[in-house]
Amino acid sequence: MELIRGLHNLRTRHRGCVATIGNFDGVHLGHQAVIGQLAEKSAEYGLPSLVIIFEPQPLEFFAPNKAVARLTRLREKLQALRHFAVDRVLCIRFNRTFADLPAQQFIDQVLVEKLGVKYLVVGDDFRFGHNRVGNYALLQAAGVLHDFHVTHMHTFGIDGERVSSTRVRAALAAGDLMLAEKLLGRRFRMSGRVTHGNKLGRQLGFPTANLFVHRKVTPVAGIYVVELFGVDDNPLPGVASVGTRPTVDGTHCLLEVHLFDFNRDIYGRHVHVEFLKKLRDEEHFDSLEALRRQIDIDATQARHYFLNLCNHIG
Repeated sequence: MELIRGLHNLRTRHRGCVATIGNFDGVHLGHQAVIGQLAEKSAEYGLPSLVIIFEPQPLEFFAPNKAVARLTRLREKLQALRHFAVDRVLCIRFNRTFADLPAQQFIDQVLVEKLGVKYLVVGDDFRFGHNRVGNYALLQAAGVLHDFHVTHMHTFGIDGERVSSTRVRAALAAGDLMLAEKLLGRRFRMSGRVTHGNKLGRQLGFPTANLFVHRKVTPVAGIYVVELFGVDDNPLPGVASVGTRPTVDGTHCLLEVHLFDFNRDIYGRHVHVEFLKKLRDEEHFDSLEALRRQIDIDATQARHYFLNLCNHIG
């Protein structure tokens, strides 16, 4: 899969494609259905498939204080897209210049001149261009004029409801990791580089691998049973905290993972953490000793989870 960072990096060889446009946050089963739809047309037209995304996402640009919790950062999104039949990803920098681009100019300069789109898949409610005046009808009219086909995304539902990023976020917020996994087609995960912390976990007898989540708002918060990937061939079991650490007056959100029976230096390693079960919400404790006792309970519950899982498989 080829990543094209910005419109300025488009080349002549990129002209001619079948494409779709969206946030693709989470790359859930609904998104995967769109990618499958695009892959079929890619084979039919004999052209590469292209997924167009934005960074930051439009709502994050226009209303950063109202932006929803991202399911995937850019790196995580690209990792997920690589698992499917996507030939190219065009990541457009969403800034004031792009936001002010008239809808017709976006069609003429980007879709027609630079990309030479022959087949385009978008949502029925897709809006684009300055003041969001561009819509599905405008794209269809442009398609007739410039000889490209425009179609809407096929609705993909589970349990009678459409699969969407909003629905995944709601499942995660409710602690329903099984439903989130069902909608995503995989466990929910967060990734990052292991960094140095304040060593509080080590002082309490529970050393942690710390990852900055690089999100203003996280889709998960609390204490979880997890598995960590990226160190050994097999996942490492553990218990994790996602939050601001209110007991020690933390100011930024951190993912802290205590790995069971593990004592190796993994600072600097890029890892990803999969969430298996929520144990509880984040709490404020009156003392570090009270926090230590609760962490001990959390770790015991997580160990029992893995033990029961092994017994069930066995």
